Amino acid sequence: MSEYYKPKRTRNLFDPNSVEPFKISRSKLDLFLNCPRCFYVDRRLGVGQPPGFPFNLNSAVDALLKKEFDIHRVKSTTHPLMKAYSLDLVPFQHKMIDEWRENFKGVQFLHKPTNFIFTGAVDDLWVDKSGMIHIVDYKSTSKSTEVNLDAECQIGYKRQMEIYQWLMRQNGFKVSDVGYFVYCNGQTDREAFDGKLEFDIKVIPYKGNDSWVEKELNKAHKCLMSDKIPASGKDCDFCNYVDARNKVTN
Repeated sequence: MSEYYKPKRTRNLFDPNSVEPFKISRSKLDLFLNCPRCFYVDRRLGVGQPPGFPFNLNSAVDALLKKEFDIHRVKSTTHPLMKAYSLDLVPFQHKMIDEWRENFKGVQFLHKPTNFIFTGAVDDLWVDKSGMIHIVDYKSTSKSTEVNLDAECQIGYKRQMEIYQWLMRQNGFKVSDVGYFVYCNGQTDREAFDGKLEFDIKVIPYKGNDSWVEKELNKAHKCLMSDKIPASGKDCDFCNYVDARNKVTN
C-alpha cells in the first residue's frame, strides 16, 4: 500500500469482518456516488478528502430559519411563506424533531441487508392536514439571477432531498414525493450595507424519486467489502489533482 493511502485515523473505519452495524451518513453516500475511490479511501482506509471552508453565513441563515419556523411549530400555525405560496401546511411537531435536525445524529435507519445505520439530518418537515409529511431543505446563496434547481451541480441537492424522503419512509412515516427548498438569495444591489444582509426568499417545490437509494447503499457496501481500491469518479477533482501531481513529482 502506498504512502498516499496510509490511514490517518483508525476509528470509525469499515471492517469487513465486523458484525457491528456501521454508521454511514447521507454525505458519505453522496461521496460514493461522486467518487467510489475517495469513498473507499475515506471509510475503509481512513484518509478523508481535505476539508472545505466552513459556510458560517449559511449556517447562520439555517439557524435563524429553524428558530422562525419553530415559533409556528409550537403554535401549529402556517408560516407567512407557506401562505405566500398557497401551501396548506404547518411545521411538523414530533418529539424527535430536534434530534432529526442535529448533525451526527439525524434521522436514522438500520438497513439490514448492508448492516449500515444510514443517517441524514433534515432541516425541516412540514405536514398537511392528512398527516402527509413534506421534506424541507434550506439553501443560501448570493447571485444576481433567479434561484432555481437547474444547475448540473445541484444534483446533490436533489439526491439529498430524496435520501431524506427515503429515511423518513423507512421510519414509518407517510412522506410526499414533493419536498420544498427554502432558497435564500443574499442581495448585493442595495444602496448600503448598514450592518445587515438582506435576502429574497423563494420556496421551490421538487418532486423526488427515492427508488435509487437502496440500490446505491448495496453498491456502497459491496465497494467497502472489497479489498481492491475502486476506480475514481470521472469528474473527481481530488483524484484528478493527485494524478496530475504524481505525474510531475514521480
